[in-house]
Amino acid sequence: MQIPAPLLQHLETGVTTLCRCWRVTRRDGRVYGFTDHDLGVTFDGTSFRADDGLSARTLEQSTGLSVDNSEALGVLSAAGVTEGDILAGRFDGAKVESWLVNWSDPAQRTLLFTGEMGEIQRAGGAFKAELRGLTEALNQPQGRTYQEPCAAVLGDESCQVDLGLPQFFVERDIVDVVGGRIFDLGDLSDFDARWFERGRLVVLTGNCAGDVRIIKSDELTGADRRIALWDTVRGTIAPGDRVRIEAGCDKRVETCRMKFANILNFQGFPHLPGEDFLMAYPIKGQEGSK
Repeated sequence: MQIPAPLLQHLETGVTTLCRCWRVTRRDGRVYGFTDHDLGVTFDGTSFRADDGLSARTLEQSTGLSVDNSEALGVLSAAGVTEGDILAGRFDGAKVESWLVNWSDPAQRTLLFTGEMGEIQRAGGAFKAELRGLTEALNQPQGRTYQEPCAAVLGDESCQVDLGLPQFFVERDIVDVVGGRIFDLGDLSDFDARWFERGRLVVLTGNCAGDVRIIKSDELTGADRRIALWDTVRGTIAPGDRVRIEAGCDKRVETCRMKFANILNFQGFPHLPGEDFLMAYPIKGQEGSK
């Protein structure tokens, strides 16, 4: 860490006015600022509030490619981080920046940490969030896997299916909810049964707006459609909330060709020999054997 000269001069005086500031930027663009000083601090267009919204334990930093990490502790409040936002996943993957700041002259500061929020736990009106450094991305698998099914995510850059086309999505108000995981969407018979299976459900309105879940099953009972998810929507979702459901893909070459007419972008290897090929040996009398 390189300390700017003005801040270094301030540290060398031996009598300092230092504090720590944290800025949290959610994926939806909303920004939160916190400081451990007893008064608010402002710089870079962000106001850092002086309350119990966020504090951090000692940051573990090292040279090389090992992962820097820490933990953030805070209090749940209506003005800051709320339990509803955590349940809805709005802080998942949020960008976190931490500075050492001279609160009497905020221009004198140095960036200590940049990363994102990982696992978040909550209890007793407080929360604890894992902070992951930038080198965490190096733990992600890289390269391409050679396999029979398609390796693309439906609608991504390599797949190129436009999920905004009317045959691939629909928006409806929820008619009934069972356990936050099963949804009745009323009369929706324009699509074949199982059309949305393995697709996404996106909550558009209500307390869980922004939550995204994978569809486990898609059933038609007469004209009524029932969607079941693999896991429960985080937070409280109720009849009347609006959701968007998107077509699903089972990664087979037949589905890519017939359902999406997208065979040119198929990212699998349907003609790759299976495991039986490895055990094959020539048999007398078969074509190609001597």
